[in-house]
Amino acid sequence: MKRWLVLSGVLTTTALLTTGLAFGQPKADCKTRAQTPEKVEGQVVAVDQSGGRVTIREQNGTTHEFQTNRETLKDMKPGDKIEAKLREAPKC
Repeated sequence: MKRWLVLSGVLTTTALLTTGLAFGQPKADCKTRAQTPEKVEGQVVAVDQSGGRVTIREQNGTTHEFQTNRETLKDMKPGDKIEAKLREAPKC
């Protein structure tokens, strides 16, 4: 009887300690994505119709790759000048 009491006490203590450690973990940081500008103005460098992506080179030389819908991509071609406001990605 005493052995069962000690064993159940040890198991209960272990469960409480590990649960406390699990709740003490910090939340995952959602800011792991690359920083993107709110507004981009530049020239279309590449259009990936199948992947739904467009690459833009700003006037200062930096390039950004953005995901967009196929309807928008069908009107774009390399060399086009573009000015666009970007929407924020969904929160994780």
